[in-house]
Amino acid sequence: MALYTKQALSIYNSLTGKKEQFTPIHEGNVGMYVCGPTVYSNVHLGNVRTFISFDMIYRYLKHLGYKVRYVRNITDAGHLTDDADEGEDKIAKKARLEQIEPMEVVQEYTVDFHNILQKFNCLPPSIEPTATGHIIEQITIIEEILEKGYAYVENGSVYFDVVKFNEDFEYGILSGRNLEDMIANTRELTAQSEKKNAQDFALWKKAGPEHIMRWPSPWGDGFPGWHLECTAMSTKYLGEEFDIHGGGLDLKFPHHEAEIAQNEAYCGKSPVRFWMHANMLTLNGKKMSKSTGNNIFPAEIISGNSEFLSKGYLPSVARFFIMQAHYRSVLDFSDEALLASEKGFHRLMEAISTLNVLKPSGKSSIDINAWKQEAYAAMDDDFNTPILIAQLFEAVRFINQAKDGKATLTTDDIEDLKNTINAFVFDILGLEDVNASADDNVDKLNGTVEMLIRLRKQARANKDFALSDKIRDELLDLGIQLKDGREGTTFSIN
Repeated sequence: MALYTKQALSIYNSLTGKKEQFTPIHEGNVGMYVCGPTVYSNVHLGNVRTFISFDMIYRYLKHLGYKVRYVRNITDAGHLTDDADEGEDKIAKKARLEQIEPMEVVQEYTVDFHNILQKFNCLPPSIEPTATGHIIEQITIIEEILEKGYAYVENGSVYFDVVKFNEDFEYGILSGRNLEDMIANTRELTAQSEKKNAQDFALWKKAGPEHIMRWPSPWGDGFPGWHLECTAMSTKYLGEEFDIHGGGLDLKFPHHEAEIAQNEAYCGKSPVRFWMHANMLTLNGKKMSKSTGNNIFPAEIISGNSEFLSKGYLPSVARFFIMQAHYRSVLDFSDEALLASEKGFHRLMEAISTLNVLKPSGKSSIDINAWKQEAYAAMDDDFNTPILIAQLFEAVRFINQAKDGKATLTTDDIEDLKNTINAFVFDILGLEDVNASADDNVDKLNGTVEMLIRLRKQARANKDFALSDKIRDELLDLGIQLKDGREGTTFSIN
């Protein structure tokens, strides 16, 4: 029987502003869409926090036994430098500055994005669609919205009519904004503007002669609006209504608000049951910003090549640090915080190693089942990883007490504790066992040296003393000393 039938998972729904018990639309199946990156530069650390958070959520849903279709898009066109539908396409601008093709920009930074997430042990999504791969679907949606009267064409561009939409639906339902207030607080449109209202947003933008990325449409050559792509890709792969839509808190308005409006205008229903938003990351108590220099890239955490860091850190240490804050909380990044997380991470890994060699007793002095229920209760409470980690360190205390003879555990309880900790630490939090990696490396080194010893023995048997001496001397240069004795050749590492 799947775990989800026994666990009562509740999720904070940004749409309602409260925690609600999670029940998927289709029993046993979860559809989850997360807004992916616009691939015009190296992925930002704040974005990585969001993707790591939703990777944890994906992992836990799978652990509970759900079959999850996780869709995370790549925005490779249509995201303008100004969210108010002005400026250049971010990718086209980068291509123009570097004098390369836009798709070269897309390729470079998509590869970087994948490499970074792989380093931080994020599972790949089920589907990773691109905006440019779904131009036809976006045009179809625009035609339907136009036909229903919720959009208008102006000089080859198509705009969503927010005021007209608000007559039949509610614009601002996700962000809690009132359209009348928004209009009252907005400056009048300039004479150059094509929009009827400042709140209207582009579904399709006419491409000027200088615009590199362009596609034919019923309204002329142009490119899709940024908000539209997610509506097209989410509905195609998850249906007109699906379970979870996630992203960074900065996307709540206008991006996600526009998605809701588009979907309701297109198919008459709100697209998502649960809207989830990961909060922002600060650096040394200040907002991260490239312009002010208060910024750090994910790769710099690993290399330590940053003025903000005293050294490099394992990706799992950084991931552990991120998991120590709730995904909806602001998280302040600093060298001191990483150092503290590193100590905690290694303490956890040492306890796991100890657990693997712990000697059982005839009875247990610790209630492992009660501990396990507390750990699951933390995750069932809107994926509360800080409380889960507190429970894991309670288990560390149990393990160390058992090691010191101050507590006892039966064989069954040790096995149960081992399976549960491994599930939470490695499968759900997505940490990697550095001790196991180190053991694997030692085994590989030992095997390599033993092979060279056998080759040296064969060389001596063939009276090829030059090769025999060469193997011995070159190993010595690497700090590995061979010792010949009656029982054969052994080695030591200096």
